[in-house]
Amino acid sequence: MDASAHSQRHFDLSPYARRTEKPWGYEVCWSPGSKPYVGKLIHINAGARLSLQIHDQKSESWYLVSGRAKVVWEREPNGALLETELQPGAGYSCEAGQRHRLVGVTACDIIEVSTPEVGTTLRIEDDYSRGDERLEGAV
Repeated sequence: MDASAHSQRHFDLSPYARRTEKPWGYEVCWSPGSKPYVGKLIHINAGARLSLQIHDQKSESWYLVSGRAKVVWEREPNGALLETELQPGAGYSCEAGQRHRLVGVTACDIIEVSTPEVGTTLRIEDDYSRGDERLEGAV
């Protein structure tokens, strides 16, 4: 890119954050929907858990910021579910098509980065009786 083309670009310097209340806690998305990625802070209340779910298109990575949490996930397609306690200072990744569920052992905060919010979240089990969720670029 030459200097003249570069100087014609517009950089949006506006801060962005959107908090969404969830039955298990809340999430704060800090990446605008126009980005090719999603960044969130997920707060899970003590003893609460997200649905056991599969994303058909979305992959996620998590980093424990505070508290204690675990992920229940499958090692291989159609395999047994395993529980892994998230360790401070380590990242964990879940692929599209992999069953998974985050659980708050104590109140906890987790950073999640993911591919865009597209496709369908299939809820296999949900403590709050929610159905599947179709995502079309929403954050």
